[in-house]
Amino acid sequence: MEPAQNPEHSTLGLNGKAEKLPAGKLHSAQYIIALILAILITGLWRLQVLGADNFRALADANRIRKVPILAPRGRIFDREGRLLVDNYPSVSCYLLREQVKDINLDLPLISRGLNIPIDQIQAILRHYQAAPKYQPIPLKQDITPDEQAFIEAHRNELPELETLDVQRRLYPRDGFAAHLIGYVGEVSEEMLDNPRYAFYDPGDVVGRSGVEETYDSVLRGTDGYKDVIVNSHGKELGHLGETLAIPGKDLRLTIDLDIQMAAEKALEGKVGAIVALDPHTGEVLALASRPTFDPNQFSGRLTKSYWDQILNNPDHPLLDKATQAQLAPGSTFKIIMSVAGLQEGIAQDMHVDCQGGATFYGHFYACDQHHGMVNINNAIPYSCDTFFYTLANRLGIDTIARYARSVGLGQRTGIDLPDEATGTMPSTEWKLRTLHQPWYAGETISVGIGQGAVTVTPVQLARALGGIASGGVFHRPHVVFPDEVSSQDLEAIHESFPGSGETTIPLSKENWEIITDAMANVTGSPIGTAYAAHLDGIDFAGKTGTAQVMSHDALARSGGGHKTQPNAWFVGMTPRRNPDIVVAVLWEHGNWGNNSARLAAQVIDAFVNKQRKRAGNVREVATVPAATTSDATPAPVPAAKPVPSAE
Repeated sequence: MEPAQNPEHSTLGLNGKAEKLPAGKLHSAQYIIALILAILITGLWRLQVLGADNFRALADANRIRKVPILAPRGRIFDREGRLLVDNYPSVSCYLLREQVKDINLDLPLISRGLNIPIDQIQAILRHYQAAPKYQPIPLKQDITPDEQAFIEAHRNELPELETLDVQRRLYPRDGFAAHLIGYVGEVSEEMLDNPRYAFYDPGDVVGRSGVEETYDSVLRGTDGYKDVIVNSHGKELGHLGETLAIPGKDLRLTIDLDIQMAAEKALEGKVGAIVALDPHTGEVLALASRPTFDPNQFSGRLTKSYWDQILNNPDHPLLDKATQAQLAPGSTFKIIMSVAGLQEGIAQDMHVDCQGGATFYGHFYACDQHHGMVNINNAIPYSCDTFFYTLANRLGIDTIARYARSVGLGQRTGIDLPDEATGTMPSTEWKLRTLHQPWYAGETISVGIGQGAVTVTPVQLARALGGIASGGVFHRPHVVFPDEVSSQDLEAIHESFPGSGETTIPLSKENWEIITDAMANVTGSPIGTAYAAHLDGIDFAGKTGTAQVMSHDALARSGGGHKTQPNAWFVGMTPRRNPDIVVAVLWEHGNWGNNSARLAAQVIDAFVNKQRKRAGNVREVATVPAATTSDATPAPVPAAKPVPSAE
């Protein structure tokens, strides 16, 4: 009889016979099992002991939610402390994607309760699909009390909906000063790629234009938060604490509300811009652009219908025509021509016989009147094209360009508003660089009257003529008082908005007096092109400009129409020398420069009347003749006087 096999050392083979297991394999299996147990025990120890604090924090996070407390933006005031932009309390609805596995199942109920189309909610979700899942998504702003009640009543069914108290912007009605003030809106994906917005998150509200954009870092406060205890359904059970938000800093603008109102009223129903500056300091007293837009529409979620209305408007309501419209200045450019001609010693002794135009390089250049013998003293009030054609021909384009650039044309002024345009001041170098063509002498003739390739913005023209009337001293235009921001912020703004800034040009006293006296005759003498806009008892000076928008041949082919009428310019000031205010007016397709002069007169009159009231010398407001685009003839003057130019 065979001895029995030890079961710990044998196994049953395929033939039914017991086989012996080698001791080495048995020991290896035992070691492997022991190693696995050791790993499991070590992992369990790390989770239960070393990771206890971490998992405790994660557990707390499941019951504690950080609710942001959005900081209100700083308010905006005019120079006298009158409120322009305020905030008002509002409630917004946010979507918490972490609270639900499949948001699509809840969309029909959310759509009905918040009165939002399902496709709009889906578009919002697509917009934020790349954002971290823990980030709340702004679903609807300014929700109604009924919508708030809906959210509270459906806490268990819709734990993903959360409300947040916010402060929303409240702008003036009817687009008042909209281009100057700007608006706020949600930060865009393109903006987030800009290092300037490195510390912003999707959904944050930032300034998108005007003062709101330039001074966003000043107006924007620091958000706070509160720790809220919630249950598994997201319902609040209590509070643990909070960090208060720090409101943004209030800003005081250089704008004078009374002057701004006068400018807005003058532009009503028109397309164009008005800029009023204090030439002594560069402070912007008023800045208006038409057509305008309602910034209140942009501060929330912009509706498609309003956006389509803005986009389809051929007059471009979002364009700030005061700083961005680049158009030929017409005869307002003759003041720069006069500076160049007098400083070069050419214009003083120049006499031109105007018989309705002159021929240069085989081409006849027309003047709108037969002015007879003209010199520098009456060429400006007459606005005689023939005189300035001749002067331009004698100066040459590069001399003209040198003086124009010295007063700031063809470059930004450095005003603290975004996206300022440069305008164009042509020269031989400019044409070679941009068009790769030589400059022809005949092109200079049109430049002499502010036509051809020369373009300016209203703010450039206001700074240029205001500086000339101030004896050659030019200041950087600005809409916020420098002491309203820190020196560091001010330096950063100047770096971000480069321009001609603070400059001085040599302008002899004699030449200065010739130019300013001639500008006073534009409005104060019956021979002046803006005599219809003169103001009794006010030393009101300026220069008109009527800039064609197409050639005479193109005009004949077009068949006419409002859009073919010339742009009407005027730059005026008071007093004529070292003025306290300079006003530049652009009225697109306003026909004649004297029409824009009447608009400027309304602003000048409001300014002077306010100064006199402060001094206790009250007078009645002057009546300024209303301007119309159909006013195609010059203002009537006594028959015994020379007939003024149609400008």
